[in-house]
Amino acid sequence: MFRIIFLFVVLGAGLFAGTQYSGQQGYVLISIANKTIEMSVTTLVIFVIATLAALFALEFLIKRALYASSATWNYFSVRKLRRSRRYTNEGIIKLLEGDFKQAEKKVTRWANHHDMPLLCYLVASEAAQGLGDTEKRDKYLALASKQENAELAVELTRAKQQVRESDFNSAFDTLSTLKASYPNNTIVLNLLKSVYIELKLWQPLLDSLPNLVKAKIVTQDEQVLLTQKAQCGLLSEVAEQKGSEGLIAHWNGLPRKLKADDHLVECFAKQLIARKADNEAFTLIKENLKKHPNSNLYALLPNLNLADSHPAVVFLEEVIRKDGNNAQAHSAIAQFHLRNKKWQEAQQHLEKALSVRSDVSDYSYLADALEKQNLTKAAHEVSRKALTLVQA
Repeated sequence: MFRIIFLFVVLGAGLFAGTQYSGQQGYVLISIANKTIEMSVTTLVIFVIATLAALFALEFLIKRALYASSATWNYFSVRKLRRSRRYTNEGIIKLLEGDFKQAEKKVTRWANHHDMPLLCYLVASEAAQGLGDTEKRDKYLALASKQENAELAVELTRAKQQVRESDFNSAFDTLSTLKASYPNNTIVLNLLKSVYIELKLWQPLLDSLPNLVKAKIVTQDEQVLLTQKAQCGLLSEVAEQKGSEGLIAHWNGLPRKLKADDHLVECFAKQLIARKADNEAFTLIKENLKKHPNSNLYALLPNLNLADSHPAVVFLEEVIRKDGNNAQAHSAIAQFHLRNKKWQEAQQHLEKALSVRSDVSDYSYLADALEKQNLTKAAHEVSRKALTLVQA
């Protein structure tokens, strides 16, 4: 547009000058080496305008030719890009459908023409994983890692594959490296949580819980359950490494809130029993049952290997005196009576416990007590009830 305006301006100026100086064309002499060119001023102006017009026309033709070439090149490039995207989309669908072979074939066919080859190689890696071809899976991950800004996506894919294969040690290494660079990535944190549980890395799990709650990966209720699981795991580790004395020292060092948790008290008592610290376990159970009469700790009392079971029986009798419908206390004292061959007393307590709630173990104990009293028919009837309860 500018060139056209310029030509019109020059042409207009020439016409104006021509009308002003008509009949006075002037004289122009151009001498180059041994050659001379003579012409009027009017001829020179017309020649300059014609030359400029020719140059502008030549420039226009060259640009049109270049544009046509570029448009042709772009057409084929865009065509390849569109085809690559179409194949990739189809490959992703095949991956979701479980057709891993077709998924791999489609996403790799035109990966070189895709505007994001990283996506193609990651999908191909997942497809190879589905086919069980670890060599191809790793090859595609290596190709994906060569793409720009690929570290997070590639390593997350690798970690997920390692978790699916139950290769938790490798997943731990991969995710630990990622966590150093991406400490707040929710997928990294969630995968690490699963790995900590599988590898029984209880202290790292406890340390990560505040971040998991903050990132809304786990709820407050889930945090409580995971805390219980991790603390129980730590109790088991300490018991194995340091014995009952180290276990008791570890327990005494816990916050009061944790030591008041019934679930943790039960874990602690079980570890004491496993380490043959039965007297300490009895004291722990008895004190906690005084504070929480409805606890599940009654079930642990018959498992204690006490030199004298009389204190435990006396304690349970006191509990029953205060609460005659405490089924767990009735069941526990009945088991002590069975151990001491007091079949009738055991029968009475078991019948009372079962009148409050149904329990397969108590039906089994009751059948045994009846059998010992030669009440075979009644024992068979109780056994049938227990079988019905199990099948339900």
